[in-house]
This record gives sequence, structure tokens and C-alpha cells, in this order.
Amino acid sequence: MKIIDSFLNSITMYKLILYYLIGLLVIAFGLSFLHVLPFSPLSLLFSTVYVLIVSYITNKIFSKLFHAPTNLESVYISALIFALIITPGQWIFLSWAAILGIASKYVLAFNKKHLFNPVAFGVFAAGFGLSQFASWWVGTGTMLLPVLVGGLLIVRKIRREDMVFTFFVVGLLTIMGFAMFNGTNLMAQVQNVFLETPILFFAFVMFTEPLTTPPTKNLQILYGAIVGFLFCPQVHLGTLYATPELALLLGNLYSYSVSSKERLLLTLEKKVRVAPDIYNLVFSLSQKFLFTPGQYMEWTLPHRSPDSRGNRRYFTIASSPTENKMIVGVRFNPKGSSFKNTLSTLSSKEKIVAAQLSGDFTMPKDVSKKLVFIAGGIGVTPFRSMVKYVMDRGEKRDIVLLYTAKSVKDFAYKEIFDDATNRGIIRTVYTITDKSCVPQNWTGETGRIDANLIKRKVLDFKERYFYLSGPNALVEAYETLLKKMGVRSNRIKKDYFPGFA
Repeated sequence: MKIIDSFLNSITMYKLILYYLIGLLVIAFGLSFLHVLPFSPLSLLFSTVYVLIVSYITNKIFSKLFHAPTNLESVYISALIFALIITPGQWIFLSWAAILGIASKYVLAFNKKHLFNPVAFGVFAAGFGLSQFASWWVGTGTMLLPVLVGGLLIVRKIRREDMVFTFFVVGLLTIMGFAMFNGTNLMAQVQNVFLETPILFFAFVMFTEPLTTPPTKNLQILYGAIVGFLFCPQVHLGTLYATPELALLLGNLYSYSVSSKERLLLTLEKKVRVAPDIYNLVFSLSQKFLFTPGQYMEWTLPHRSPDSRGNRRYFTIASSPTENKMIVGVRFNPKGSSFKNTLSTLSSKEKIVAAQLSGDFTMPKDVSKKLVFIAGGIGVTPFRSMVKYVMDRGEKRDIVLLYTAKSVKDFAYKEIFDDATNRGIIRTVYTITDKSCVPQNWTGETGRIDANLIKRKVLDFKERYFYLSGPNALVEAYETLLKKMGVRSNRIKKDYFPGFA
């Protein structure tokens, strides 16, 4: 499992999905060569290349018409999905599905945030106009194993287990309910669902698209239930029967209604060094932007020759809603990705897009609940937002911050935490992990945060709610430690967002 997590942490979500889709097409090419699939390998190859070209050209045209930054990874992903769900050789259907799907990202968008999953919209709109339907040929028994294995990796990467599980449960219960009502054999029906329908590919790839899913866990679970119910082919309104793409489009409407509509085109105002390798990127805001401390956004920075990690990242907002600037804390290093290298040289003339406000890593509304923040490295950014918010709002909360760093100079935002501590708003415990870096006048702790330190500094730790933020390995280690100390799972909250790596 550690090997799998290490691999997942080394690759972005979009790259993982792109490689997954390519892998499925390579496998399908081999199966078609062996006559296992009902089309020739050349037909599959030509259809795939064709839809990639059509999607690329369509995207190029509409991005120029709407003066919108684009992400080629997203275009390639959409094109490959079209190739996997529309039977090779259906050139007219394939053409219109790709054109309408890619165009919908620009035309059916509000504040430059698209409303529908582009593949679902393209297939539904083209199918409705041409009286054709997607075959979803990837959803067959012969493709089951690769679809399942790769799909589980995607779900683990993006941490949407609850949403996908709810979709499966509600979908299967609905299908079984109709089977019982119609007197159909239940086991045969369930077997048919997994072997002869696209439920797995649909759930792992299209249903989990980040830009058209709700921002928080509870809303995502409800989203899973809605789409799971609508996925059942027996569900209909008059003569209009449910299809996978229609189920997703209706679910997208719900998702849009409960999601942030903001898509910000931001200009850099200044860069401020807050630690040896951590900088605050401060962006000006032309209007009030509402969010909750601890939430994150997806940041898109188009640049030349992007490496394997692409041109998107997820960053937690470091500023407080009480401030009139947008601040993100970013760690840079000499061997950084092409995205980070471009970001480090961003000028005031260049723009960066921030969208998809999401995240459950937020403080409880009940201010009487006692909290402990544990931070390591760049994971301190959400706590900067929370502490600044509590100070500016004058909230009375009982918060203990346990902050670990290699040396004193590596503590980012120390002036804010010290100010909050001096004003009695929080209690801060700093601990230096490199004992060779401990100054002579140091009054804080040394060594890593362990059970002994927590018990000494947080006497009532079993009564508190713990917030863990930092590198994945650190967060998981602290979670294990707290559980061994007797802290209940429902009192541990972890900061995580897709594409953390």
C-alpha cells in the first residue's frame, strides 16, 4: 500500500487519469486485434486520433473566441473518453459529440466556470440531434479488470471514496428495486450491471470530475445518491428514459446549485518571503470574495512545455476572508516542477486562474469546541487563514497550535501566531526538529511532535478536535499516533485535496 501511495503522491490527478485512459485504449487495441472486441484495431486507432484532432481544434477556436486560458490535459482527457464510449467508425456522431462537448466548456459557462461535464453534454446533445446513442463499449466484461484496477487508483488519489460508494449503493439498490418489482432474477441483474454496463468507468472517470462535483463531503454524498438513482435505466419521465450521460447532466445541475460560482482571473501584486523556501503570493481582488478559512482552490497557470505534472495545482488559501487580498503560501525549490518554476517568475502582467473553491478542512461553527492545530512545513497555510480570521472577528475559541519546523527561520507566519498568542487568542507550541539549529535562548520545544509532547502541552487532549495539515506522510503518521493515544476518529480532521503532489 505504501508503494501505491508513493506513486499516487508523485503524480497529479489529471496525469493519472490521462495515463489511465491511454492504458485502456492500448488494452482495447490489443483485444480488438485478437477479435475480442467487435471492431478492428485500425478503426479504433483512427477514431482516437480523429477525435483528438477535432477536440484540439475546437478547443483552440473557442479559447481564442472567449479569450480564456485553456488546459490541454483536460482536452485530451475528454477526447479519449469520447473514443472509449462511442463505437469506433461513427464519424459524424463522434465529430458532433466532440465539438459540442468542448464548446460547452466555454458557451455553457458562468463566470468562466462550465456547468456540465463536457463529455456527457457532448454525447447527449449529439445523440439527441442525430438520434444516436453512445455504446459505452468500454463497459464490457472484457474490459472489467483494467477499468476496475485503474479506477480504484483514481478514487484513492482524489479521496472521493464516500461519494463513489454512495453512488454504487444507491444505484444498485435502485436497479434491484426495479428488478424485484418486475420479477427479474436479482443476482443475474447485479451481474449484468457490472459486466454489461459502464457503471464502473462512469463512476471512476466521469462522475468524479472535480469541476462539476460539489465542494464538500456531505454535498458530495448527496450528489452520489442523486446520480446513483438516476443512473438506473428504468428511471424515466414519460418517454424520456435515463442514460448515463443524462444522469450526470442532471446531477451537474444540482452540483452547480450548491457550489461556488467563482472563477477568478488574478493579477500578482507582490511576493513576500515568509521562510527560506516559502513565499506568500499576494493577489489583488477586484471584488469581495467569500470563502471559509481552510478551503482551497484549483489554480491554472498555462505555460510553455509543461512537465508531467501539468499546469494545474491545488493551493489552500492562506489569507483570511477579512482581508482584501488573496494570499497563497507556496514552497519553491531549485528542482521544482515547470508549474512552480513559472509561478516563481510570475510578473504583474501575467494572469493566473483560481477556481473550484472546495474543502471541508474548516473550523466548527460551534466556537465552544476545543481545537488543536498540528502543522508541518507548508501545511501551516490553512492555520494562518484560520488564526487571522479568529483575531479579526474577535471570536472566543480555545485553540492550541503545535507547529514543527527544522529551525526557527523555517517557521512561516510566526509573527501572526505570536501576535495571537500574546493577545491570548491561541496557545502556540513551537518545536525545532534539528537540534543543531536550536539557538541558545530558545524557550520552545525540540524534537518531533510525539505523544509525550501532546500530553504535556495539551492536558485535555481527549476532549479536543485535532486538525492535521502537512505532507501526506506526516498527516497519516499523526493520525495513527492520535488514535493510539485514544483520540476518536471523528475528532481528527485531515487537510487533503486532489492533486496534493
